[in-house]
Amino acid sequence: MYNRFVLLCLAFLLTTVSSAQKDLTLEQAVMGQYQQFYPEHIFGFEWIKNQSKYSYLKGYQTLVVGEVGGDEEQIMHIRELNELLDIQFFYFAGFKWKNESTFVLNFNEVVVTYNIETKKGTKVELPKNAERIKFNEDYSLVAYTRDNNLYYSPVDSFDEIEVTNNIDLNIVSGQEIARSEMGITEGIFWSPSGNRIAFYQKDESNVHDYPLLNINDYPGSLTSIKYPMAGQDSERARVGIYSIKDRSTVFISTEHGEENYLTNVSWTPDDQFILLAEVARSQKHIWVQKYNVQGQLIKTLFEESSDTWVEPEKPAYFPSKNSNDFVWVSERDGFDNLYYYSIDGELKRQLTNNKFMLKEVVAAHHGEIFFTATGENPLNTLLYKVDIKGRQNLITKESGTHSVSVNCTGAFVFDQFSSHDTPNKALIKSVKGKELKEMVVADNPLAEYGLSKAEIKTIQSKDGVELYTRLIKPKDFDSTKKYPVLIYVYGGPHAQLITNSWLDGASLWMHWMANQGYVVFTLDNRGSGNRGVEFEHVIHRNLGVVEHQDQLEGVNYLSQLDYIDTSRIAVHGWSYGGFMTGTMMMKSPGVFKVGVAGGPVTDWKFYEAMYGERYMDTPEENKEGYEKTSLLNQAENLKGDLLLIHGTSDPVVVMQHNLALIKKFVELGIQVDFFPYPMHEHNVRGKDRVHLMQKVLDYVLENNQ
Repeated sequence: MYNRFVLLCLAFLLTTVSSAQKDLTLEQAVMGQYQQFYPEHIFGFEWIKNQSKYSYLKGYQTLVVGEVGGDEEQIMHIRELNELLDIQFFYFAGFKWKNESTFVLNFNEVVVTYNIETKKGTKVELPKNAERIKFNEDYSLVAYTRDNNLYYSPVDSFDEIEVTNNIDLNIVSGQEIARSEMGITEGIFWSPSGNRIAFYQKDESNVHDYPLLNINDYPGSLTSIKYPMAGQDSERARVGIYSIKDRSTVFISTEHGEENYLTNVSWTPDDQFILLAEVARSQKHIWVQKYNVQGQLIKTLFEESSDTWVEPEKPAYFPSKNSNDFVWVSERDGFDNLYYYSIDGELKRQLTNNKFMLKEVVAAHHGEIFFTATGENPLNTLLYKVDIKGRQNLITKESGTHSVSVNCTGAFVFDQFSSHDTPNKALIKSVKGKELKEMVVADNPLAEYGLSKAEIKTIQSKDGVELYTRLIKPKDFDSTKKYPVLIYVYGGPHAQLITNSWLDGASLWMHWMANQGYVVFTLDNRGSGNRGVEFEHVIHRNLGVVEHQDQLEGVNYLSQLDYIDTSRIAVHGWSYGGFMTGTMMMKSPGVFKVGVAGGPVTDWKFYEAMYGERYMDTPEENKEGYEKTSLLNQAENLKGDLLLIHGTSDPVVVMQHNLALIKKFVELGIQVDFFPYPMHEHNVRGKDRVHLMQKVLDYVLENNQ
C-alpha cells in the first residue's frame, strides 16, 4: 500500500513538472539559439600584449580587464567612448590591443584608438566604401580596399595612400581569391615590420560574366559577377609586394600554369621573403615557393602531389622570430601533421605523427606550436602543444569542443569549451594544465523547456567504416508509438554536423521539430570533415555516390528501431545538403517520402571551377562522373513530394542549378514545388530565416503523412 502511494505521488510530481515546462516556439528556436538560449559565455577575450593581463567584453558593451593571478576591473562602457569621440558604436567592435594600455576598434569605416591610462583617443573615418580593413602588426597603419583597388592610411590621422590604381574592372587587388576551402579568407598581408604589403591580385578578363537580377531597382537591373564554371576559363592570380618606403610594387606570377592558384601567403620574420603555395589548376600538385621582396623566385622548397587532390589550407608558421625556419601543415601521410623545414627547404623533422586531424594552428612562438585537433575522438576539438624537437603534449584534458587563446609568452591559456553535458565553461589555466581562474560555469539556458538530449552513436557502413549519428526524440517520447523521421543532411567536404559540443552540433529548430512528434536524425557520411584522407577522399570524381550509400546505412539503422515509421521519412539539406536531398530522393525513390532541397547543386558542371574541379576533375576529364551524379539525369525517378528553394541572388550555387532541374521536371511532366527568396544570397538570414524554416518544416509536416 505504501509503495503504491509513493508511486502515485511520483507520478503526480512528474506530471506537474511536465505541465510546468515551457514550449519552445519555432521563432525562438531560429532566432534565439545564439541570443536568448546561448549559454553564459566570455565574449571577446583578448590577451593584453606583453603581460599576464587579459580583457573581455561583459554584455558586449563593457570592457573588463583582469590579471591571471589577480582581480578584474570594469574599465568603461561603450557609451562613454561614444560620447568622448563622437561615434556610434553598439559594442566594442573589432577590439584589439595595440599595446599594454591602448586598444583599437573598427566598425564599418570608423577606426578608433583609445588609451585607458590617459583616457584619450582618436577617431579616423575611412571612405564610406572601405572594405577588408587590415591593420599592420603594431596598429599604426591600416590597409583596405575600395572597389577593386587597394589603399592604406595611418591610423591616428586619415591620409589615404594609393597602392593600386587599376581602371580595368577585370583587375581586382587586395581581395580574397579562389575559395575559402583553400584557406583563402583575406587578400592583404602586412610584413612583420609594416614596411611592405603583400596582396592578391586577380585578372578576371577571361572569366564569364554571370547575371544576377536585382529586383530592388525600378525597373529591375542585372548585376554581373565573375563566375568560372567547371572546365571554363578561370582567373589568373598574382601576388603584389608593395614597398611603403618606395611606394612601388613588384609582382609574383605563377610559374607552372597561367590559371594555377596562389595561396598560403606568409612573410618570413625578417621581412625578406615570402613563402606561398602554387597549386596546379587540377589541384593534384603543389609547389611551395620562396620569393624575395623583389618578386624573384629564389627556390622551390618542396612539392607535393596526389591522385585525388592536394589541399594546402594554412600558411607557413614560424616558431621563432629569430629564424626563418618554418612549420608546414600537410596531410601527405593521411592526416594533417606538422613538418619543420629550414628556410632552404630541408625537412628538419616531422613534428607530429598523429592519426587524427589537426584543425587550427593557434600560436607559434618560443620554439613551440600550439594547435587544436580532434584527438582520438573525431567529435572533439582539443588543444595540443609540440616543440621543434617533436615533443607533443595534450593541454586540454576535458573531452569536448575547446576554443582557446594562448598568451604571448606561451605560459597561459584561455580555454572556453562545451560538450554533450556541459553548456559552457571558461577558465584560465597554465600551459601545464593547472587551472588558475574559473571565469564561467554556465547553467543550461533551456532547462525549463525540457528538451530531450540528443543520442550520439556510431554505425558501420557495409565495408566497416565507422559513421557517427545524432538522433533527437520528442521530449514526451513514447517508445510504444511510431514516429516519422526528418533526416537533416549536408554530407559534403569540410563539414562535420555532429560534434561533442553543447547541443551536439544541432540547431534548435531540430528540437522544435522533434517536439512536433518527429525523430530528427543526422549522419556524417564519408566525404565529410575531420576524419582524414581515406575517409574524405573516397568521393573523388563521384560526388554523392558513397555519401548516398552511407545515408542509406542510416536509414537501415532507423528501420531496426521499433518506434520508427519507415513509411514516413523526410529529408532536408542546404547547398551540398540540397544536392544530397535530391540525390537521396531520386536514387532511392520510395524510401524518402518528402524532400526539401535548399540552394542545391543539381549538376556539377554548373558549379564554380576551383571546388568542382578539385572533387570532380573537369567535365571533359570526367564525363561519366558528371553525367552519373547530375540530378537532371535522375529526375525521372522522383517519387514523393519535393520542395526546391533558392535565393535569387545566390553567387555561390547560382540559381541556374534549380531552374535547370525545374525545367527538366516540366519536360517530364512531374510536379514539384518551388519557392524563391528574392534578393537573398546562398542562405536566408536575418528575420527572414524564421519564414524559411516555417516554410521547410510546414512542408514536411503537411506532406509526410
